[in-house]
Amino acid sequence: MKNTATDLNPFSLMMEPELVLQTMERSQQLRGLRRHKLRPLDKPLIPYTKEALAARAAFDAAIDAEDFEAHADSFLLN
Repeated sequence: MKNTATDLNPFSLMMEPELVLQTMERSQQLRGLRRHKLRPLDKPLIPYTKEALAARAAFDAAIDAEDFEAHADSFLLN
């Protein structure tokens, strides 16, 4: 049987996934955590207006149209 020092060694835990699960099940700290459901943040809480979407599209188009290679030479130190 393995001793406690080996069970808690993070390197040995990486090599033995079964031991990780057993250690997690025995952990008082993990059992004491409050559990709550997290929801994805795919949708904004406040819907965007048409004007905001148009402004974002115009800004993106301006960035896409800008020629960064022409400006790159002015930033080079050589």
